[in-house]
Amino acid sequence: MAPARPAPARVVPVDDGPLLVDGPVEITLPDGTVHRSERPVVALCRCRRSLRDPFCDTSHRCRVRPDRATPPPAA
Repeated sequence: MAPARPAPARVVPVDDGPLLVDGPVEITLPDGTVHRSERPVVALCRCRRSLRDPFCDTSHRCRVRPDRATPPPAA
């Protein structure tokens, strides 16, 4: 009998925000550093502004996207 496969990880991208990953997770960075989190949901930074990289610290909230910097023209 084949061993049971673990359930696939659920990853949810948040508009203008992080990737939410069902935890626990282990993340290996390109330099070989390993980060573990036992939290039930982990937010991973996509904007590269986080001081807690690879984890989100909500720094994306301060970022203004160029396409949203000006209000849409009146109809």
